[in-house]
Amino acid sequence: MRILCSRTLKSSKPYFWLGTQSSSRCFNSRAQSHNLITKMITSSLRDVLTQHTQLNQSLVQCRRELSSHAHMANDNNQPVTIETFDAEGNVKEAVQVLDILEDKGYVVDFPRLLGLAKLCGDAEALEEARVVHDYITPLDVRSYHTLIEMYLCCGSTDDALNVFDEMPEKKSETWCIVMRGLAKNGEGELAMDMFTRFKKEGNKPDTDIFKAVFFVCASLGDINEGLLHFEAMYRDYGIFPSMEHYVSVTEMLAACGHLDEALEFVERMTVEPSAEVLETLMNLCWVHGDLELGDRLAELVKKLDATRMNKESNAGLVVAKEKVVKKKQHRQMMRDMPCIRFTAGDTSHPESDKIVAALRSLKMQMLDMGFVPATQVCYDTVEEEEKEEQLLLRSNKLAFAHAILISTARSSLTVMQNLRTCVDGHNAFKMISLITGRKLIQRDEKRFHIYKNGVCSCKDYW
Repeated sequence: MRILCSRTLKSSKPYFWLGTQSSSRCFNSRAQSHNLITKMITSSLRDVLTQHTQLNQSLVQCRRELSSHAHMANDNNQPVTIETFDAEGNVKEAVQVLDILEDKGYVVDFPRLLGLAKLCGDAEALEEARVVHDYITPLDVRSYHTLIEMYLCCGSTDDALNVFDEMPEKKSETWCIVMRGLAKNGEGELAMDMFTRFKKEGNKPDTDIFKAVFFVCASLGDINEGLLHFEAMYRDYGIFPSMEHYVSVTEMLAACGHLDEALEFVERMTVEPSAEVLETLMNLCWVHGDLELGDRLAELVKKLDATRMNKESNAGLVVAKEKVVKKKQHRQMMRDMPCIRFTAGDTSHPESDKIVAALRSLKMQMLDMGFVPATQVCYDTVEEEEKEEQLLLRSNKLAFAHAILISTARSSLTVMQNLRTCVDGHNAFKMISLITGRKLIQRDEKRFHIYKNGVCSCKDYW
């Protein structure tokens, strides 16, 4: 079972959706039909992908239209462009259309196939991704990159590495994509092994590969190795650190919870820190509960670039990037079945009493095991008991509790959210995985957290 969590930035409260297996999302295509035949075909396909309540009938109609115009298309030898991904691309149905086109002898142009591969990755639809891969014969580095990213987004590192090993030529960007993707999937050690392999194969590290190294070290919580690589940039390879490198190292230190070391690193920079450096440290201070330092940095960011601070930032909230928000909204919108939405403190659900009771039962067990609610991440000026209540009834916990109640015993659960994980939720989910004997997978804005037997794959560094 998967739970999709998202947040509407115009609202003051995070929203969460509970849904079934994701198989589709939106795709934006600018290509246009070039002849009457293509327009007629795409009109039929649009019926297939936009009328969810009449899917079977639309597929039949699509087959009839394709059959009636097949000889005309074959005579002109023109490829079919799938314009139906314009407004409401649905991965599952799109793959079905590919099968129909192949049966009728049509050719889908290569850019459309790569676009569909990206859709599969964004929707994390692994089954459909493998089908689309069967249609694609990579022609250049870019197409290989698309396939690798598709599989990494779907969480299949084995498939991604198989494509990587098949590449006749690898660029520095290729290694960066693989290293970052492995780290996001909880394979940080393997990602560092890839960097070692990169150098053994005679490649010279460049500016981008070092940013990937810092990202991997952050996922492992190994700041010492990260700092050694930072020093080696100029000493061994003559690379002067850019502001992007300073941002990466600051994020590496602060993401691992070493806020004092991150602040010291920023203060000792040989150049004036940019607003992006300070904003990165500010956000991670808030994530880890150091509100005082975060507020001090917020004042500095305002002086350097006031446009970076909006309503959420001024309130001490870490705002998700717009592209991440849109991706999660598309993923939620394209669910096969209606979703159940939770808000923080929501009691409108018909099973609300059972959900809250389950959470209180879990909390009692966690307290007996030594759990301490991290009330420092609750920004309201209320009593400690009220803060604990607010933390207990946060949207992700409500969604998790509901999923536990309606799913089969011992089955794994997945949370998808566009917010960084807070320390209270992180500690709670570790204990819940131990109590329930479940494998809990949480995907936030930055990475995967895999909770199993009371331990998280990030080793408590994020």
